[in-house]
Amino acid sequence: MKKNIKDYQNIHLIGIGGASMYCIAATLKNDGKNITGSDLNESDNVSYLKKLGIKIAIGHDLELLKNCDLIIYTAAIKEDDPELIYAKEHNIEAVDRAVFLGEYTKNYENLICISGTHGKSTTTSMIASVFLEANLNPTIQIGASLKKINGNYHIGNKKYFILEACEYVDSFLNFKPTCEIITNIDNDHLDYFKNLDNIKKSFKKYTEILPSTGHLIVNIDDINTKELLDTKASLITFGINNKEANIKALNINYSSLGFPSFDVYINDEYYDTFTLSVRGTHNILDALATIATAITYNIDKKYIKKALKEFTGVGRRFEYLGEYHKAHIFDDFAHHPTEIMTTYNSSKSVKHNETWAVFQSHTFSRTKELLKDFAKVLSKFDHVIICDIYPARETNIWNVKEEDLVNLIKKENTNVIHISTYPLIADYLKEHVKENDLILTIGAGPINNVAKILLNE
Repeated sequence: MKKNIKDYQNIHLIGIGGASMYCIAATLKNDGKNITGSDLNESDNVSYLKKLGIKIAIGHDLELLKNCDLIIYTAAIKEDDPELIYAKEHNIEAVDRAVFLGEYTKNYENLICISGTHGKSTTTSMIASVFLEANLNPTIQIGASLKKINGNYHIGNKKYFILEACEYVDSFLNFKPTCEIITNIDNDHLDYFKNLDNIKKSFKKYTEILPSTGHLIVNIDDINTKELLDTKASLITFGINNKEANIKALNINYSSLGFPSFDVYINDEYYDTFTLSVRGTHNILDALATIATAITYNIDKKYIKKALKEFTGVGRRFEYLGEYHKAHIFDDFAHHPTEIMTTYNSSKSVKHNETWAVFQSHTFSRTKELLKDFAKVLSKFDHVIICDIYPARETNIWNVKEEDLVNLIKKENTNVIHISTYPLIADYLKEHVKENDLILTIGAGPINNVAKILLNE
């Protein structure tokens, strides 16, 4: 960036309704900046920002750019965007969201970044909950909604910034963390990375950013993170029943509701017993990452135990939404086969009759690359409804179709159908679901609109 952030006053955000962008917009508004923005669609985030007094165009309004001295845009914005073209023609500085955040977070004494292909939103939320419980008042940005802060951001002090840091387009390489927590590494964002090796190389570059005084906290149960353990920073590893882990969970038991309790050992010495109010082995790993982070910052175990016990999950992560004619409705942001397998395993802990997986694949590139894996895991559900692919930032140059997924699933499970729109899916479910069935809306796009339609009946 050409100037210090404090020297910019009129700032415009393209794609302002995105999970990270709306946090930035609200934070800058709180800093006293004049903020405007644009987005392709109305959303809850856009409505919230409008209530803060931020003027937002749905589509494009170049009039909003006339007085601005900085434009921030997301990775999804293409070079032919009319607002970026206008900025170039009028010599208005324009920077990527991650570049801006990298500069902005330099103002914080401790930048705690949570990264990984799966689980980073939940882990970020757990860590944030512990810091809040300990009255440390951190600044927070999460990619999902946390009940404790009634949203996905919190403006706190300048000592701690807890940030969910995404690897897409190498965006996390713009940050200067003092602590990195890495949950796992898996095949994803292949439209950019092309293969798993490139993803691992990106994470390796990311860990090399840490200073010798920094902290690296890594899930050693994940085979792909093992290449990250050679670091100049202080290293803490965590895992379940893993002899090599510094922090491990042993003696895991589950309540009648499926909630785990487990003993935590640090360097083979008993630390304490923890109980969670979220289901699944993946959440035990997220809790271990949280415990490791809290210990790193000398947070008393009483705050860690209380915060983890009271944590009931984040929005759209196997979130219970309600009932439709005594069928139970859950929503999950899962958009990768590994995540959908976690959703499937979570569903087994809920007493039910039959499962209805309502899936909307997120981006054409991911659908094409992981088509067989999607089919394999989705075929495990009793009934599968495939919605139209959510394009997000892409056009369909891969020529992949919903029927490609349906036909693969049919080889294992004939109870699969493609229905294009949310209202039509809701109508189909109304006719077919029975008492105690489990309806699961799955995907990173607005597939939860199906649930909203059913619950508004």
